[in-house]
Amino acid sequence: MLKFLIEKEFKQIFRNSFLPKLIIAMPLMMMLVFPWAANQEIRNVNLSVVDNDRSAFSERMIHKITSSGYFRLTDVSATGSEAMKSVDSGTADIILEIENGFERNIINEGAGNVMISANSVNGTKAALGASYLSSIIGSYAQELAMYNGQSSTVNEQLSIVNRYRFNPHLDYKVFMVPALMVMLLTMLCGFLPALNIVGEKEAGTIEQINVTPVKKLVFVFAKLIPYWIIGFIVLSICMVLAAFVYGIYPAGSLLTLILFASIYIIVVSGMGLVVSNYSNTMQQAMFVMFFFIMILLLMSGLFTPVGSMPQWAQIITVFNPLKYFIQVMRLVYLKGSAWGEMLPQFFALCSFGVALSAWAVLSYRKSS
Repeated sequence: MLKFLIEKEFKQIFRNSFLPKLIIAMPLMMMLVFPWAANQEIRNVNLSVVDNDRSAFSERMIHKITSSGYFRLTDVSATGSEAMKSVDSGTADIILEIENGFERNIINEGAGNVMISANSVNGTKAALGASYLSSIIGSYAQELAMYNGQSSTVNEQLSIVNRYRFNPHLDYKVFMVPALMVMLLTMLCGFLPALNIVGEKEAGTIEQINVTPVKKLVFVFAKLIPYWIIGFIVLSICMVLAAFVYGIYPAGSLLTLILFASIYIIVVSGMGLVVSNYSNTMQQAMFVMFFFIMILLLMSGLFTPVGSMPQWAQIITVFNPLKYFIQVMRLVYLKGSAWGEMLPQFFALCSFGVALSAWAVLSYRKSS
């Protein structure tokens, strides 16, 4: 019975000419476009400079800033008020104002003043941009000190070398690509089962199943297994693209990844079936799934760390299965963690899988 029901599900999927194209096209588009767009690295910050000194020292500092690759000189203003107009018009993000007598003060007193003003409508961009600019100016100050023979005693005794583990080049795509795989599995393996049963309700074909002696458990399994297989097809496409396009390979065991993925696909497919059991129309199922998926994605640690959230939000994330699988994907891909190091995530996903699958079976009604 299960074999014939699964065969029916696949025939129903391939009868729809749009779904097979979506299953292939969506991973391609998401993996090839989204890692470049969803990038929190701050580059090409628009910089407006007010050089009141117009000396060799100020010109060298401006050149050092613009050649760093983080800033783009869009405006050279005569006064601070003119530079502020550039910020108001949106052509500048940060204003660097160099004092009059900058070079003279450095030579005579060993110190010069500059003022950094950042447009903080986008707080993250303002904070990081100002931090980058301060760092570059600090580096330039050290160069001037060494040039003038004023090297600090601390610098002579102390040497700091930064070593970045698991992502040595600080490439944000390495951090995002494993999480995007989770987002794709969530959207495809969550939405498709939710729309499947509701589509049969609207078409009236679900009544033909209800009058047969098919048990509810068998019926739910027949709905889960095809999307479990589709989920692995999507995951395989994503992993191939990650390897050949971005050069990102799992640092850990592939079998560990497959084990956790098999559990997670059951979790999101079970959630989709639960929503479909309580929905009567396609529109209702889509809005309910969209509501839950948006909340789960935003509170999963996909873009912002869970530890940076308020305490009440961190408590809510305990009930978010996406959080656990995103942690697993990043741990396996970046750190090479073994299964034994991810037991909390394993038991959490197993609990979600059992609970949602049981809920899907119990909430399905063979009589309307």
